[in-house]
Amino acid sequence: MIKLSAVIITFNEEHNIERCLKSLEGIVDEIVVVDSFSTDKTQEICQKHNVRWIQNKFIGHIEQKNFALKAAKYDHVLSLDADEALDKQLKIEILKVKEDFKADGYYFNRLTNYVDKWVYHSGWYPDSKLRLFNKNKGTWSGTNPHDIIKMQDGSTIKRINGDLLHYSYDSISDHVNQTNKFTTIAAKAAFKEGKRSSNFKIVSRPILKFIKDYFLKRGFLDGRYGFIICCINSLSALLKYSKLKDLQDGRSID
Repeated sequence: MIKLSAVIITFNEEHNIERCLKSLEGIVDEIVVVDSFSTDKTQEICQKHNVRWIQNKFIGHIEQKNFALKAAKYDHVLSLDADEALDKQLKIEILKVKEDFKADGYYFNRLTNYVDKWVYHSGWYPDSKLRLFNKNKGTWSGTNPHDIIKMQDGSTIKRINGDLLHYSYDSISDHVNQTNKFTTIAAKAAFKEGKRSSNFKIVSRPILKFIKDYFLKRGFLDGRYGFIICCINSLSALLKYSKLKDLQDGRSID
């Protein structure tokens, strides 16, 4: 059986972190928490669960998660966010994989809880995530704040059953505020990479996003909150391309 490290990054996660840590009990062989100098009770809660506590200045989501990977004691890692937890089936599957880690990485679905409702459509489910992998074969990549594990060419990837439970937003206001924050980060990262916006993209991308998520991804089956989620998804596209255009025009978006 291989040894498995769980790695988590945190900043003021006192409302989420204990649920995450409890779901890892009996599943992993160490828990590494890399914290960005929280000012709430995150550290106090973590220390009750025998985690390895490391503080590191936050530069970006990708950079912080890669720092956490390097801090892991074991080669095989399970990477989670503080607002995520393993469901019963996923726990069983991970224990099976530990007995015989055949692939270099494993995908599983993420199921999101939005204002106390589980969301099964709206472009949010199934939301496949590669979070269980050999850190010598993969690393965090992507464009902040949308990070993704990039495996080396030739790596073997398999899928396992079970859901990663994602406790996302307690209110619509939280969702809107996070969208505003993340689109600023995304616009800056896109601008740095040389990507550009236009008036056509500002108008068309939000419309296309809503059509895709509400109709093609059947967001209407998620009821009132499905409509709200799809509208905010559309708003995210509007804000990202509008902020990117402002950066092109020499305006500040902070």
